[in-house]
Formats: sequence, structure tokens, C-alpha cells
Amino acid sequence: METAIRQPTWLSRLNALWAPPAVLDFWLSRLNPLWSSTRTLARVVERRPEAEGVTTLVLQPNRLFRGFRAGQHVNVGVEIDGVRYTRSYSASDMPRADGRIRITVKAVEGGKLGAYLQAIPVGSVLSLGQAFGELSVPDGSAPCLMLAAGSGITPMLSLVNAQAAAGFPQPVRLAYWARTRADLVQAAALRALASRHPNFSVHFVLTGEAAEAGDELEGRIDPRHLATLLPGGEQVHVLACGPHGFVERAREVLGGHDLSFQAEAFSPPPRFVDPSDQGRVRVTLLQSGRTLEVARDKSLLEALEEQGVKPRHGCRMGICNTCSCGKTSGATRALADRSVQHEPTQALRLCIHAAQSDLALEL
Repeated sequence: METAIRQPTWLSRLNALWAPPAVLDFWLSRLNPLWSSTRTLARVVERRPEAEGVTTLVLQPNRLFRGFRAGQHVNVGVEIDGVRYTRSYSASDMPRADGRIRITVKAVEGGKLGAYLQAIPVGSVLSLGQAFGELSVPDGSAPCLMLAAGSGITPMLSLVNAQAAAGFPQPVRLAYWARTRADLVQAAALRALASRHPNFSVHFVLTGEAAEAGDELEGRIDPRHLATLLPGGEQVHVLACGPHGFVERAREVLGGHDLSFQAEAFSPPPRFVDPSDQGRVRVTLLQSGRTLEVARDKSLLEALEEQGVKPRHGCRMGICNTCSCGKTSGATRALADRSVQHEPTQALRLCIHAAQSDLALEL
């Protein structure tokens, strides 16, 4: 079994004495592709199919990776044809003693990174961001209802496995929406868990096929499902993960019930488009000394990329904060609700804000 990759301590001392990080990393990579003085990297040690167009990768990080909690995400980056692509993926299993992290990747039409990872050879090395995300099962005895749609199942698998390792100290019910049975990920494993643990149950909700098995339902999330899905108890904690429309529909359907609601969407919310958003403004990049004209009707991340600027980014949905940078002057507009922020900030998320006026950014 491969264990965590450890770098010789003398290399760290050498780096501190004289070697620039880029030079040291170049030579380290010749000795071992996972060695780096600055970059969190991971090797693909296993690749296995899960469902139609879905693959799980098992990654062995180097020692710079600080680990993760069940329910969290990581940014994964690779270079394809000279262009670096980065995307956020949820850990699809709980933390294990071997230090490895498992991500489950779905091929999406037009998605270059997903298609690449589906066929990536074992032994390949990826860049790996530090884990982020707050989705979790609260401590206590209150029942938990997990609602997952599509790729939203991956953080739920991590959380369910963590609860299983603890013996399911509280009732957990998982409702998993997919178009067909062929689209379900780890259905057999979930059914096996439910058969062994009375405190865990799972329902598969199909939107493109009729329900047949006793643990199957059909149709998009609807108040009709509540009688079956809501566990008994005075207070229920609900976790929802899926496309933005699914998460918002779940919030609407569950309104009025005595519960707490925590959600993460893996697609951005719809944007409010207004003719007044047309036009261009000047953006000064303070660190590089450049001044650019960018569109006002796009996220700053998209607008800067159009001008050849490549800010660091990850999820492109305002969750991971990888694209955050400082803003020293000017006004920005939140794409979700059109609220305008005039004050300087050290944490402007470029992916979910647009330029309202001329700006100065710490890029």
C-alpha cells in the first residue's frame, strides 16, 4: 500500500538557504513528481467506473495537503494542451487512515476537465487545493434528512460513510434524485448500509423511470414526497446538494416545517440581466501595473479572462474563495441579486461579482 509522500527535511532547509521555490520544485519533480516545496499535488492511484459517465479517482496527496472533513470539496487542476483547467470536486468518501482522497467525476457535455479525468491514466499527477466547505451533520440526536440530486450525491456519500463509521448515532435518511437507475452512484453500497443499520435509510427518486423497488420513488422534488422523506422528531436537520434549481425547490418545499436547512449548489444561480449593465469600465490591476477595459455584464473573472488575465479560481460559484482578491476602490455588483458594494474589501469573489464602475484590484 502506498503511504503519504514525505519530502526529505534537508530539501526544506536547502530551499530556505538559497534555492528559489520554482527552481527547487523543478529539480524535486525530477526526483519524484509528488515532491514540491510549495505546491499541493496528488497522484492518481486508482480509477474505477461508478455509473453511466461517472468515474471515481483515488488520489494520494503529498504532505502539503492538510486533509479534509467529510462533506468538503477540493479544487483539482490539470494542464490540457498547454491550458490549465481547475474545477471543484467533492470528496466522495470519508477521510481514511491511508491519507488518500476519493473524488467522483461526471462527464458533462462540453466539460473539458471532466472528460479528461474520466480517462486519466493511473500514475498521473494533479494539482490539489486545500479542502473547503461547511456541509456537515451536526452533533446530537436530532434526525438528519439528506437531499441529493445528480452530482450532489458525492458529499453525501462522504457524510454517510462518516456516520456509518460512528455507528449512525442519530437517524439519517438519504433521498437521492437521478434520471434513471443507470445514473445512480453506489446504489448497492447504500442499500447494503441501510440493511445493516436501522438508523439509516435511503430512497432513490427517479425522474425518468417509474419506481419499482420498495426504496424507490419517482418525480421531481415535491410536497408529496414529504410524508415519506421527513423523519419523525421535533427538530430535523436538512442537508441539500445539487443544481441551484433543485436546492431552491427543496428550500421552498420544506418551508413551514420545523427544521434547520443547510445547502450547497454546484451550479451558479441565475443572473439578473438588465440593459443598464451594458458597457465597459476600466480595471487597474495594482500588482501587475496593467489597466484594462472590461465588460460590465459579465463576472469579473470572465471579463478578465477575456482580456488574457488568468486569476486563480476554482468552483466559479462563490464557494471556494480561490478567486478572492482585494478591491481598493470602485463599485462592484453581485450577480445574484444586483446589490452594489462601494466599500474596499480584501475578499472580492471575482466569479460572482461584476464591475459597476472603474475598479482597482490587487491582482
